[in-house]
Amino acid sequence: MAAPSVAEANHELKWAKTIDHTKCIGCHACTTACKSENEVPLGVTRTYVKYVDVGVFPQAHRAFQVTRCNQCEDAPCAKACPTAAMHKRPDGIVDFDKSICIGCKACIAACPYDAIFINPEDHSAEKCNFCAHRIDVGLEPACVVVCPTEAIMVGDLNDPTSGVARMVDREPVTVRRPEKGTLPKLFYKGARQVTLDPIAAKRPGGGLFMWSEQLTGTQRVVSGHPGENNSSAAAVLSYDVPHKAPWDWRVSLYTWTKGVAAGAYLVPLLILMMGGIGPDDPLWVWVAPIMAGIGLALTGVLLIWDLEHPERFYMLFTHAQWSSWLVRGGFIIGAYSAVLGLHFLGSVLDVPDIRRLLILPGFFLAVMTSVYTAYLFAQSKGRDMWQNPLLVPHLLIQSLMLGAALLLVFAPRGMSSVTGHLHWMLQITILIHLALVMGEVSMPHPTAHAKLATQEMIAGRFGGFFWVGILMVMVGLAAPWLGVAVVPFVAVGLFAHEHAWVQAGQSVPLA
Repeated sequence: MAAPSVAEANHELKWAKTIDHTKCIGCHACTTACKSENEVPLGVTRTYVKYVDVGVFPQAHRAFQVTRCNQCEDAPCAKACPTAAMHKRPDGIVDFDKSICIGCKACIAACPYDAIFINPEDHSAEKCNFCAHRIDVGLEPACVVVCPTEAIMVGDLNDPTSGVARMVDREPVTVRRPEKGTLPKLFYKGARQVTLDPIAAKRPGGGLFMWSEQLTGTQRVVSGHPGENNSSAAAVLSYDVPHKAPWDWRVSLYTWTKGVAAGAYLVPLLILMMGGIGPDDPLWVWVAPIMAGIGLALTGVLLIWDLEHPERFYMLFTHAQWSSWLVRGGFIIGAYSAVLGLHFLGSVLDVPDIRRLLILPGFFLAVMTSVYTAYLFAQSKGRDMWQNPLLVPHLLIQSLMLGAALLLVFAPRGMSSVTGHLHWMLQITILIHLALVMGEVSMPHPTAHAKLATQEMIAGRFGGFFWVGILMVMVGLAAPWLGVAVVPFVAVGLFAHEHAWVQAGQSVPLA
């Protein structure tokens, strides 16, 4: 059989890395070499060593874990990136291109290993990329070169003669969080469960580690757990690097404004279809497109504001990477904006046929505007609480709730048929929303991560937002008696719930 050509060999190359924790001494040489080679600023790291103290004195020892990007074969960060700034090379290395990164942080949310961060100096996403610039000229990554015990090794996983392939094929190795289905190409030999599982070890009290602060807060995520029960051994986390939750209150508010944009159009449209209002009613002719347009404009402002590179927002369209739901959502919002603009134009020109022709596309795009965020959150494979199959109908219900509440302000006084439709729609959607929330928090959770996130939402850092949101939304059930007085309660209450849900989903450590 003829030997493969150079081109064929390069095409089949698959870089992988092994870390032998029976040799690792936790010296941090890999961390410092990585920082020096890649000019990584203080405060962030591409690679670091986690320490866990296992056992009870005097039968105790320290376990290490070299923590970095897993170079996944099925990389969720690359799928979620809207511009393909985060991408997988033909040789299997997951690399990044800072020149087209918009700083949306979708890759950070998608990574199940907390391996990606925003560089505070250039505001672009980065992570370990195997020192690809060294690989391309035949050199080994900086961490491999400096490791004093030769615990780190890189090689071609498809070459059975390489050291990496021999270790993976013949030795007992493991990967982090295999249940996520990302097929990591970073293999650990001799690593302990208390280091591989980010919530296995107890977090020490006092907000301190061995030689650093834990830096806890609503936006900070630290490995370990504060309780007494360990999943695999008596273990205490003694050193770790905290991570920052990627999405802040702007994303929470964005889900709310998007709900307004969808609900303000869907509710009058549904009432029109049921015969509650006529095709020339002001609620449908004027209020629906204007209120929905304002909600959509605010949504766009929040989306751009949340970017680390807001001046590059246009790359969502010019460098669109279609597996990203951020891109798909951008085009859905763009098409919905066109429908709202045409509806308003038809009202200004007094051409009812334009509005009639927009009913079907308007209904479809309003629904998609409401629910596409469910798929965006679902791309965050490490956020177990967000992997909820009921999130699509829940977001639609929330949009209808917001639309029915806010439209009470504009419903003509004295038209009991219109306000009656809005009242019963508001009451029904509130009841469904409460039922879905109670099911979400009371049913057994499929994973420990989902359970911890739910506890953070209802009794932890975000419990105040959650319960205030529930109580304020319940005031909306009195809409037939209190009228427009319920509007601020429902609006603010639903935002409080959204904020608790979005932030709690990011509160469980992944590294």
